[in-house]
Amino acid sequence: MTDDQVECFFATLSAANPHPVTELEFSSVFELLAAVLLSAQATDVGVNKATRRLFAMAGTPQRMLALGVEGLESHIRTIGLYSTKARNLIATCQLLIERHGGEVPRSLEALQALPGVGRKTANVVLNVAFGEATFAVDTHVFRVANRTGLAPGRTPLEVELGLQRRVPERYRGDAHHWLILHGRYVCLARRPLCERCSVANCCDLIRAGVVPN
Repeated sequence: MTDDQVECFFATLSAANPHPVTELEFSSVFELLAAVLLSAQATDVGVNKATRRLFAMAGTPQRMLALGVEGLESHIRTIGLYSTKARNLIATCQLLIERHGGEVPRSLEALQALPGVGRKTANVVLNVAFGEATFAVDTHVFRVANRTGLAPGRTPLEVELGLQRRVPERYRGDAHHWLILHGRYVCLARRPLCERCSVANCCDLIRAGVVPN
């Protein structure tokens, strides 16, 4: 993409959805962290179904820690990899209490030091909870960035750094939401819906006459 095409791409997505938000349900920074940790290799819909009851009774690190691994597992068995996620989330609660006074830290390094929290999860928390202009590169963002020519890269980190270079400042706060939603509902993995894509004219593949199958 050229700089003009990048501008057109985000201006179009912004006009269609001026205030994009995460589809995960939460009412505190801790609940957001827990939901994102649980969402790895799972759908937001599935996570929300499990966390509604969980957060109602254990919406703080202290209360969730009191559940223990087995107690937490009983609430999240419908989520993929629930056993590993339960161990990581309980360990994260312990560290939040011991190192951060029960609060979620506001730095990439401190977040990544928590069990089960990778760079993507940390960037989601920094963006959604603290308003930082970070790029959380999940499978949707990775696919859209590569397929369209916006920020090609072989790894999520390469794509993230590419987005940092290419996305205009005024769009950075919401950019990863637009990219996730576009990948989730339009630029699908198996068959992108190019015929209904509002930014098809900005896409490198479409402009080159190559329609992904």
